Amino acid sequence: MSTRPSTPPVAAASPPPVRVLVVEDDPVAADAHALYVGRVPGFSVAGTAHSRGDASQILKRTQVDLLLLDLYLPDGHGLQLVRSLRAAGHTADVIAVTSARDLAVVREGVSLGVVQYVLKPFTFATLRDRLVRYAEFRAAAGEASGQEEVDRALAALRAPQPAALPKGLAPDTLQSITETLRAAGADGVSSGAAATAVGISRITARRYLEHLVDTGRAARAPQYGQVGRPELRYSWLSGR
Repeated sequence: MSTRPSTPPVAAASPPPVRVLVVEDDPVAADAHALYVGRVPGFSVAGTAHSRGDASQILKRTQVDLLLLDLYLPDGHGLQLVRSLRAAGHTADVIAVTSARDLAVVREGVSLGVVQYVLKPFTFATLRDRLVRYAEFRAAAGEASGQEEVDRALAALRAPQPAALPKGLAPDTLQSITETLRAAGADGVSSGAAATAVGISRITARRYLEHLVDTGRAARAPQYGQVGRPELRYSWLSGR
């Protein structure tokens, strides 16, 4: 007796990627943010804009689910762009990427639908964590069974864990090194000068400086002109 071949089960279709518009006035930072987004599964870059005007034009012709939005743009504040989107009925979510630490701005952003804030400078791991949590929140569908399920959905969005630093590095010291590096401007600093400014050993300061170089937030270059080996100087990368 012949048997009919069994029909293989139909695989469930994967959801379409979340389309992200990167809005950032610094071209180098915009390219970096777009690269980061493209490395996170489930997300794709819908476009890159360097101003409010550019973003508005892209949103008119391209479907966008999420804006990765710098708040300081050359033709106005990023929240003004969000206001105009909401007035036009656009429901795209917004993750603000900014160096602004004014909590009044944060509250205003929340009222306009900003779902996350990522403070500059940040690493790929930090942005990936925010995007993954946003995807979890976005994927929640149907009716919640109770308060616990609602709280769990909001917790995925509102309570991200800080990205882990390499072993032996402390967040407070990293912040102090970062501030020292940014204050030095284009001239940069040596590991010895950074160590003196922060009050740590030269070897420890160099570990933090090398971490900033490895994560794309600082540059390293030798300084010639003195007897002996050239001195390494570290400088902050603008826009990071």
